Amino acid sequence: MVANDTGECRWDAELHRLKGELLLARPAEHHAEAETYFHQALDVARRQEAKSLELRAAMSLARLWQQQGQRAEARELLAPIYGWFTEGFDTADLQEAKALLEVLA
Repeated sequence: MVANDTGECRWDAELHRLKGELLLARPAEHHAEAETYFHQALDVARRQEAKSLELRAAMSLARLWQQQGQRAEARELLAPIYGWFTEGFDTADLQEAKALLEVLA
């Protein structure tokens, strides 16, 4: 990973999330690995206090859990992160999170 070579870590959470999303495009046996990447993305975003990246990672993981029938867990993960935001509700990420939470309700 270029970030490892350069020491640039700002986008590590997003890179982990995108790896997970790419794995979801593959057969279902790769979904467990995708989930691992989503958890890594969440961990990195939380360490960096990057709430927008944390929200994206949570949405990716919540969608996976929704597909697996774990709707309550998905909502429990996403709701507090969405609730942290006090502005920016016109952004695509927050609108998408709100729509996902409504589906998970």
